[in-house]
Amino acid sequence: KSMVEHCEQWTRVNGEMSVFETPWKPKCWNQPYRCVFVRKRVRRQNKQPIQLDLFVPHVHDYEFKVIVTNQTLTARAVVEFHDGRGAQEGVFAELKSYCQMEYIPVRKETGNQTYLLAGVLAHNLTRELQMVADGPKRKTNAKRSPLWVLRQLGTIRQNLLRRVGRLTRPGNKWVLSINADARVEREMNHYLDALQSMA
Repeated sequence: KSMVEHCEQWTRVNGEMSVFETPWKPKCWNQPYRCVFVRKRVRRQNKQPIQLDLFVPHVHDYEFKVIVTNQTLTARAVVEFHDGRGAQEGVFAELKSYCQMEYIPVRKETGNQTYLLAGVLAHNLTRELQMVADGPKRKTNAKRSPLWVLRQLGTIRQNLLRRVGRLTRPGNKWVLSINADARVEREMNHYLDALQSMA
């Protein structure tokens, strides 16, 4: 707070944002890290009642944040990378929603670690299967890091796995029979062909 208040020279990034940076560490850290201080100009909503048709101008103010990083990018690139972190947060949200990452099944650490690793492995295998089958779909930039357009694990589970079927073994060969659905058949064959090409 004191560094922000006493800073006299901010480097302008664009019309709304300016930054300055300095190495810093609290007493409990072993070494200082690069800290990028960001000041963004924002409009404050006027919540007071307006009398008749009087004009009330917008009030502008600043929002501040500090990014601690070990990256050697420019300050602007660091801010853009930080602002584009939604993809990473989406991965954690998906792990919590569909792989029960926040669930604690047993009282022992080893059991919980095994449960967590099984969920992460299922998530990563599903992602890897899509990446192998479809390939990159778009270019990347600082705010959008994934090259692939990936479907959520819940969508794949609902479309491909949660289907009524019967597992039989005619002629000593396992056969899974499910109701006819051309869309599901195309998608299943698409993934199986991709796996076959890797074998």
